[in-house]
Amino acid sequence: MIRYKKYQMTGENSPLKGLWYARPVIEETYDTERLAKHMANHNTPYSTGVVKGVLTDMISCIKELILDGKNVKLDDLAIFSVGIVSRKGAASAADFTLADNVKGLKLRARATGELSNAQINLEGQMKEAAFYNPDGGTTEGGGGNPGGGESGGGSDGDQGENPLG
Repeated sequence: MIRYKKYQMTGENSPLKGLWYARPVIEETYDTERLAKHMANHNTPYSTGVVKGVLTDMISCIKELILDGKNVKLDDLAIFSVGIVSRKGAASAADFTLADNVKGLKLRARATGELSNAQINLEGQMKEAAFYNPDGGTTEGGGGNPGGGESGGGSDGDQGENPLG
């Protein structure tokens, strides 16, 4: 079940200012060790340590490959790759420089196979999170400002200025 909170865009220069959107509530994050324990409990003959070792090596190899400009596809999960974050466009190829036109790199993950966005939309279920006030006041269990900071400002690290994800 995907829980969500409603939030209102507040950015002064945003054309979306004042509009309300849903933002997913992430209740917990599994690190490699916890994922290994979870996997080891799924009728596998491998111990948590063996599973963690394989996952750790996989993560290291994925980092190495994407930093070498390759995509890595984990079937029915995602294709991992590097994206370029542009600062601004150049008027011509001759005017283009990395310093002026590129802000940096980012990790991209695109759903693939059985975990396509269409499949997530078919199978995913949403429910509004309990114990918060979407108008910004606080109630027992938390505030109405998911992710902290300014509402709609992208302080949760993955929403940015795009309220739809």
